[in-house]
Amino acid sequence: MGAISAVLFMLVFTLDGWSRSGYRPCYHPVSALALGSRGWLQKANFIICGGGIAVGGLALMGTSTLLAAVIGIFGLALVASGVFTMDPMRGYPPRTPAGDPATFSRQHQLHDYAGVVVFAAVPIAATVAAVTPELGGVLRAYSAVAAAAGTAGFLIFGQAWEQDSPRAGLWQRVTILVGWSWVAAVLTAGS
Repeated sequence: MGAISAVLFMLVFTLDGWSRSGYRPCYHPVSALALGSRGWLQKANFIICGGGIAVGGLALMGTSTLLAAVIGIFGLALVASGVFTMDPMRGYPPRTPAGDPATFSRQHQLHDYAGVVVFAAVPIAATVAAVTPELGGVLRAYSAVAAAAGTAGFLIFGQAWEQDSPRAGLWQRVTILVGWSWVAAVLTAGS
């Protein structure tokens, strides 16, 4: 369930982003898809995927309670990302001014906090998995690579976002691909 949720999350935001007028996947973050008339789709994507991952993480309890807990936190932070949406900004949805608003709503701030937990939880979980002998050598090695790549992606995306880089959305998607693919692999192995 959790592995399928991680893969479906990536599929849904990719297809939805390609079909949205004014949405630029290389620039805009995945969270911006929760805005506008079709925003319900990405909100549901966050909530359903996050719930599936949180429940899927329970299967890891017999392998590592810490790993199961961090995966569960990751899933719940995804749910929070769907409940609390970001503010319109940086030209999306269409007719939104370029740049950031002068102030951010409380909902946007909560979305940002949830996002930090999401993007920090994956490399933390992968680090825990890398030192969990019950997972076996190949998955532990993959986990070590995913931890390093997830940390680098989190930092690169964060810097690109703060600098309003035209490739911020691309860096976020690369980071999600690395992290969510690892989550799917570890949840598949743990079930």
